[in-house]
Amino acid sequence: MLKASLITDKYYKIGDIDPRIYGSFIEHLGRAVYEGIYQPGSPFADVDGFRSDTIALVKELNVPIVRYPGGNFVSAYNWEDSVGPVAERRKRPELAWQVIESNEFGLNEFVKWSKLAGTAPMMAVNLGTRGIDAARNVLEYCNFKEGTYYSDLRIKHGFKKPHDIKLWCLGNEMDGPWQIGHKSAHEYGRLAWETAKAMKTLDPSIELVACGSSGLMMPTFGEWESTVLDYCYDSVDYISLHTYYNNHANDSADFLANSVGMNDFIKSVTAACDYIKGKKHSKKQINLSFDEWNVWYHSNEADKQLEKWVHAPHQLEDVYNLEDALLVGSMLITLINNCDRVKIACLAQLVNVIAPIMTSDTGAWRQTIFYPFMHASNYGRGTTLQTICDSPVYDSRNYTDVPYIDSAVVWNEKEESITVFAVNKSFTEDAVLTCDLRQFGDISINEHIILTHDDLKAENTENSPVNVAPIYFDGDTSEDGRCTIMLPKQSWNVIRIRIC
Repeated sequence: MLKASLITDKYYKIGDIDPRIYGSFIEHLGRAVYEGIYQPGSPFADVDGFRSDTIALVKELNVPIVRYPGGNFVSAYNWEDSVGPVAERRKRPELAWQVIESNEFGLNEFVKWSKLAGTAPMMAVNLGTRGIDAARNVLEYCNFKEGTYYSDLRIKHGFKKPHDIKLWCLGNEMDGPWQIGHKSAHEYGRLAWETAKAMKTLDPSIELVACGSSGLMMPTFGEWESTVLDYCYDSVDYISLHTYYNNHANDSADFLANSVGMNDFIKSVTAACDYIKGKKHSKKQINLSFDEWNVWYHSNEADKQLEKWVHAPHQLEDVYNLEDALLVGSMLITLINNCDRVKIACLAQLVNVIAPIMTSDTGAWRQTIFYPFMHASNYGRGTTLQTICDSPVYDSRNYTDVPYIDSAVVWNEKEESITVFAVNKSFTEDAVLTCDLRQFGDISINEHIILTHDDLKAENTENSPVNVAPIYFDGDTSEDGRCTIMLPKQSWNVIRIRIC
């Protein structure tokens, strides 16, 4: 049996968690929109065509923001095609994913859906094929009250009140050669700067996210961030970073070690931001928007066989297993432990496309990764505390000194509660985790939620939707501000503690 210990102190804080780190993402890709959140004629659809079963599951996840409409999709997107009478909207070949986009679901439908789902839009503007003019126009359409061409056009389309969208992405993955309208760091940095100036002149209340690197291994990584921020540091609020992990090698120990790489990525981007801050002698701090992250690889081969130029194919439909859920849990722990700089994050994506929620014509169900995300989003609100976690370590193919136990501690002072999140990465041994929480006085364990299965590759499907599902353990003990917690092998754990 593994033995690990955790010590924390309520006066040693990493930072307050911005709830937006539990955001997600809906792109016009595959069945994320069509058959995912929108399916007129479905027995689950409301009068607007929105799937009520999907909305119910999104509400379970308690998602505060949803990024839209892309993603790669946004870099050739004409937002005007998506508003106005549906019968008059243009169908277009969509270049990023080589499908047909009907524009039946568009900007106003997304805003309306967001309100029903209890979330808020995080909009992206097209800086691939378009630029400043289209960005200021869509902002005018969404946020200007009335009396101008685009604000009056919104009112004509049936939306009297402004959408008042506060968070905007300045393009998507512009460092990537795969991107429509790919640019150099100098080209993008200057365009982002000028676009940001125009948008904030129109609406000073908005926040803007500049494109950072689309992966740690991009050849321009580091130089891209410093060059882009050298241009637009004073005009933007965040810089983005994206990452996806795979287990093509079927090396589970190395796969679960990727949370170490994610942490390194965050620290490197933070350093780049602070380099420009120092260079400019600025008092302003640029924070991070980790607005695409997940596991993505199961569907790669199937996607190569898809017919092109069809509408809403079954694309990027990864079926997740337990080990995917464990890595997602460790990635959530990494975000929580970096909450001082990561203020926004988006699990990519939300429904059907590399997603925690899947749908068919006969229902919707939770994938394995649904559970750690739901637990973190609902119980990970408050302040992240500094911890000293003494855990056994291992070496993998790409990493050294990987802790078997990943953990984070969140203190919700208002609710007088503490939540410990922990992943046991061992495939053979349970672990005993002793937690020293004496700074909080008397404590008691309210609940210990565990996600595990004997089969690391176990999945949830429509026919077996609860094959991998949370269980509840009541064998933990607490005394004199200390508690002893049992972490089963290959498990995600949520320990909810009440301060007496």
